Amino acid sequence: MKTTATRVLVVDDEPDLRTLYELTLLREGLHVQSADTVRSALDRLAEHPFDVLITDMRLPDGLGLELLQHVNATGRQEQTIVITAYGSADNAVQALKAGAFDYLTKPVDLKHLRQAVASAARQASARPGETTVDAPKKNQAAGPAALQRLVGRSAVMQQVRQRIHKVAPSMAPVLVLGESGTGKELVASAIHACSHRSDGPFVAVNCAAIPEHLIEAEFFGARKGAYTGATHDRAGFFEAARGGTLFLDEIGDLPLAMQAKLLRAIQERRIRPLGAVQEDDVDVRLVSATHRDLAQAVQEGRFRQDLFYRLNVIEIRLPALRERSGDLHDLIDALLQRLSGPDEAPPSLSVDAMDWLLRHPLPGNVRELENLMQKALALRTGSVLRLIDFDDTAADPNAPDEPHPPPPQTTATPQPSAEAGAAPIPSDLQQYLDEQERQVLLRALQETQFNRTAAAARLGLNLRQIRYRIQRLGIASPSPDDGE
Repeated sequence: MKTTATRVLVVDDEPDLRTLYELTLLREGLHVQSADTVRSALDRLAEHPFDVLITDMRLPDGLGLELLQHVNATGRQEQTIVITAYGSADNAVQALKAGAFDYLTKPVDLKHLRQAVASAARQASARPGETTVDAPKKNQAAGPAALQRLVGRSAVMQQVRQRIHKVAPSMAPVLVLGESGTGKELVASAIHACSHRSDGPFVAVNCAAIPEHLIEAEFFGARKGAYTGATHDRAGFFEAARGGTLFLDEIGDLPLAMQAKLLRAIQERRIRPLGAVQEDDVDVRLVSATHRDLAQAVQEGRFRQDLFYRLNVIEIRLPALRERSGDLHDLIDALLQRLSGPDEAPPSLSVDAMDWLLRHPLPGNVRELENLMQKALALRTGSVLRLIDFDDTAADPNAPDEPHPPPPQTTATPQPSAEAGAAPIPSDLQQYLDEQERQVLLRALQETQFNRTAAAARLGLNLRQIRYRIQRLGIASPSPDDGE
């Protein structure tokens, strides 16, 4: 395999800046050429390929986006870095959505420039037959293995995997949307594994689980003595994910004050640990996820619009399990294989058990399905999972027949009947019981102004149980977040 130095094309109409970028990159051992207009840059690209293209957004005869569009339209392999004016968030987001690998803001920090070019060169090194001299070896099996963990052959899951493969190479922030239990962290992990950062750390953070008074120190770190109990320097999530990917799960639960600080860290690519005087550079790929409707949260003032705009450069939406019921068999097989362990043959499912799972609403999606599998594996008595292993209220088809009751004895006491004023026997007992349960739940919810926590307490249930019943019985609620 041929080894060559990284080739970089710098496009900027300001001679001093262009020379500064050239000298900085030449000192890194790179081959650098330059251009001052869109036309001259196209001429350079026509002469030979480059690994990295660095272009200012505004040029005398057009926009740097025209060069990016040319690279994409002609199937070229250059990784494009766009330089935008300070505060031009729209331009940066527009460039990333158009397929730019990364962006830099003026005045360009030369350390950031070197880092961005090195990352882009590592991605460019995947070109067949060529390897740049500064590109470390990458685990080629990590990406396919991570994509295989997203089980399912349905069209929607195939689209999810294709989108992951497409967006993974760039530095563009990704927002993963989907209901709880759909596998958002698996998507984030796959984006990391398919990127040039796969050898770096993958740090997953549940924003909803961090106490508000600790959240800044957890994100940005703290210096010794910054607060009571800080007996030594402590690295935050951004530092722990340096060179890799930072996954912020449940980003919709982040407090507003922290949202402003996170936005600044994203825009400036710098963080200041608590108690520190100087700022530290940030070198992470950011992936976020939420089950909430962030657009609605922005309208209600619970989430910053500018932060939403920054996080939602690329969106990946995960379908609920009910939207891909055809994947259920594959998911069950994969879960049983994993939960059974490497040295144990996974059990099979009885027909009744599979039918029950296919009819079960599974509002908790794949996570609920996994919990059901774990329960059934713990309760089973043989190599086949039966209905009673999943639903202990179901009749066991393998149980011995109960003795028939003796024939009724004739007595002088008349039996109650519908004609005598007793309630008639329902023709569908389950439907009748569901309707009775629905009426009780509706009454409890109405009397508590649809506060699910309060209604659950009135009925002796926990929040998870009442959520399940509301979902199963199709009870509409004025707001999806009531009682939380």
